[in-house]
Amino acid sequence: MKRDSKLSGVLHILLHMAEQTIPITSADLSQMLATNAVVIRRIMAGLRQQGYVQSEKGHGGGWTLSCDLSKITLRDIYAALGSPSLLAIGNRTEAPGCLVEQAVNATLQQTFHDAEELLLSRFGEITLSMLSADYQARLSARGNSPQCGGAS
Repeated sequence: MKRDSKLSGVLHILLHMAEQTIPITSADLSQMLATNAVVIRRIMAGLRQQGYVQSEKGHGGGWTLSCDLSKITLRDIYAALGSPSLLAIGNRTEAPGCLVEQAVNATLQQTFHDAEELLLSRFGEITLSMLSADYQARLSARGNSPQCGGAS
């Protein structure tokens, strides 16, 4: 089963953007995620609506951060992406006639809900500035060589 990596990808490009002093084009961002620039523009439009990024058109234009990294949490970004499903597992059927499956569904549904609430709570505790600080520490430990392994 394919995992949804949109949140991870968006956090990746936001941290790259935090390191830049000039706008980054959708084409450049799309190369970082090995996707199409149209996909990036759709994602960034949702972030722009929340005030996290802004764009400039024309020569020298592109995307820039327009937020304080210490005030934006992973939960904020997750919500800006449309709150995609957090778990890739679910019930076999939603309205089973079998009492055994009803019992299984009830237990799993409560467990899934509890797990999602815990994950969202943790997302709310982690700011983009915390991720940026982790990156800076890793960069320093590597001797200030920012090159990413594989795709950037």
